[in-house]
Amino acid sequence: MANKDDKKNIRMYSENLSVFYGEKQALFDVNIGIETNKVTALIGPSGCGKSTYLRCLNRMNDLVDSCRIEGKVYLDGYNIYKKKVDVVLLRQKIGMVFQKPNPFPKSIYDNIAYGPRLHNLTNSKEELDALVEKCLRRVGLWEEVSDRLNTPGTSLSGGQQQRLCIARAIAVSPEVILMDEPCSALDPIATGKIEELIIELKKKFTIVIVTHSMQQAARISDNTAFFHMGKVIEYGTTEKIFNDAKEKKTKDYISGKYG
Repeated sequence: MANKDDKKNIRMYSENLSVFYGEKQALFDVNIGIETNKVTALIGPSGCGKSTYLRCLNRMNDLVDSCRIEGKVYLDGYNIYKKKVDVVLLRQKIGMVFQKPNPFPKSIYDNIAYGPRLHNLTNSKEELDALVEKCLRRVGLWEEVSDRLNTPGTSLSGGQQQRLCIARAIAVSPEVILMDEPCSALDPIATGKIEELIIELKKKFTIVIVTHSMQQAARISDNTAFFHMGKVIEYGTTEKIFNDAKEKKTKDYISGKYG
């Protein structure tokens, strides 16, 4: 199990992280270490705190007025909740892919180019063109869209749109990619392509994924955290969690007794 005390391969970790929405507490003292170049799956029943935790990792919960956060989240040893953190730069380092594909109302090309332009990551049109092509190739879209880069991203199929959103996320060279149920709106063929892509991307990126699918977590993740009622009940290697869980709640959820 990855934890904050074994820091040599830890890219991020949370320390006693608690989240409140008004008077309601959504997370209770969550401590998780997220390993570099691994896929960490967050599983658990609806409303258990998985997505809330994911959104803490790039401070998306800052956008919720009633949200209050206690504890710390570290990226490469630095607490991202310090007051002087530039949240725009933080979200460059920690990209996010949402449940429903959400391409910008722009061309395929401009969806990818938006972040690099915003952060001045390229020095010429040629460099930007090369970066757009590289990102589209990485997500397996280049052959499908290379002859229509100026058409709207919204004209693509659902699975293609989600791969476009992943290409958009990696265009700014993040360290971590967060994925909130990225396959829940997709058919099985598109889901398979996204899963293959995630396995390929972990060679370069650290990935945290929320999923309702036990099969998906078992197929693509290296580590798994089981959430229940705002608490992490168990966290360890996916093989251990699925085949030799210590906690009865974990065993019952994975075996389908509730959820």
